[in-house]
Amino acid sequence: MALRSGVDEAATPKYAHVERERRWLVALDRLPTLTGQRHVLIEDRYIDNTALRLRRMTDSTSNAVALKLTKKYAHADTRARPIVTAYLDANEYAVFTALPAHALVKRRFPIADGGVTFSVDQFLGPLAGLILAEREAVDADSLIALPTPVWALREVTDDPQFAGGTLATHGLPETLP
Repeated sequence: MALRSGVDEAATPKYAHVERERRWLVALDRLPTLTGQRHVLIEDRYIDNTALRLRRMTDSTSNAVALKLTKKYAHADTRARPIVTAYLDANEYAVFTALPAHALVKRRFPIADGGVTFSVDQFLGPLAGLILAEREAVDADSLIALPTPVWALREVTDDPQFAGGTLATHGLPETLP
């Protein structure tokens, strides 16, 4: 039985791959300016009573749209979890938007720090003011070796209050600085 960063490959659902990521809370005043920068508008819907996320991504430059349905499987290791994604067409996406869900909207910017490009999410609407950075890695060693961005306040990878579904359902965490 092979393990990938604590994930039992034999227990990983068929067609899923392991997503390895770390996340950090960020202060806007520590970042380079985001105004006018290329970004992707992300509109997420966390479907009630499921582990499913419906996502619409719109590129600010090309206006290209990607529609996805994703399931992240529960796992003890929050840094390496099985995930499966299906790309949808507009009709399929419309079917899922009819389901009850909690929504969140954010802009995702690619921001480099120390030769590493992070995805920086600036939340909108009820979560306005929250900024998180994340970075995926290809393997466990690369994940551990990821540097903390200089503009990060603290790592929140293991804090469930900062998970997308929790943010959409419960709003801003009480532990914000």
